[in-house]
Amino acid sequence: MATDSVPAPLRQFVLNHEDSGLEGRFLWAVSLTFLVLVAEVAGGLWTHSLALLSDAAHVLMDVVALGLSCLALRLAARDPSDRHSYGLHRAEVLAAVINGGTLFAIAVGIFLEAARRIQEPEPVKSLEMLVIAAAGLVANLTVMLVLRGHAQEHDHGHNREGDLNVRSAWFHVLGDTLSSVGVIATGLVMWRTGWTLLDPLMSVAIGAVLLFGAGRLLKSGIHILMEGVPEGVDLPLVAQAMAAVPGAQEVHDLHIWSLCPGAVALSAHVTMAGGSWSEAASIQTSLKDVLRNRFRIEHTTIQLECTRCRQGVVASTDAAVADVTARL
Repeated sequence: MATDSVPAPLRQFVLNHEDSGLEGRFLWAVSLTFLVLVAEVAGGLWTHSLALLSDAAHVLMDVVALGLSCLALRLAARDPSDRHSYGLHRAEVLAAVINGGTLFAIAVGIFLEAARRIQEPEPVKSLEMLVIAAAGLVANLTVMLVLRGHAQEHDHGHNREGDLNVRSAWFHVLGDTLSSVGVIATGLVMWRTGWTLLDPLMSVAIGAVLLFGAGRLLKSGIHILMEGVPEGVDLPLVAQAMAAVPGAQEVHDLHIWSLCPGAVALSAHVTMAGGSWSEAASIQTSLKDVLRNRFRIEHTTIQLECTRCRQGVVASTDAAVADVTARL
């Protein structure tokens, strides 16, 4: 299906995700992260540093996460088809959920390893470990800047929810960056004081940060997959604003969900106050204008009815006019 044949609101969603520049950033991120992985595995074996080897395992998960994110971008950029009429935008959400799950697993692994190292501290070549960890930190910071640039571009474009897929990958790299900082700080202290207990304590702090990030990603991703009302959207207020449109009387069977972060869809039944089909086109245009201009909901399906339908009434015109006037 050609992009030009897609309805305008959905076409905009497709074009928003056809970002070859972002894909290039992910490829750079994967390449740099893979170099860090090779360096930390070799360095960990050379210095006998369990901290570096543990961080290398974390970096390996980063490579997997960035690869999944890059694949999700390719899938999301595909045009809608007869089998996937919305396209494959949900691939981004699935990648974010997988990334959040791996972050959670990594955090648990760090906690377990920290407990073991508290009981059985191991000596390492701290100075060599510092050099390798510093090189890894520089590479991680570079990857974070590459991915953060895309997030800032979305902010400038007024995408309030941001790109969940990019955020999930960014959190992975953030976690590895914090791990590098922790390894460096631990190496400095061990080098100067010989206090090896700081290593597992720093690992616990890093694991807590990762656990927090994993919780946020899983919550956002699962909420979208469960077709929950998007964050920042007040469903009763939307219903009341629709019912306040001249010619509309009741709004029922109202559903609002996300196709993917930043792409909100809505379907509703609206009962017309008069019952004249000659006014239907004008009422529907007004409803779409309210949804687009006030709530930034572009993809809408509205069914107008002349007969009163009381099942699942969300809002009616009398209460809506007063409530919307008070809240806006």
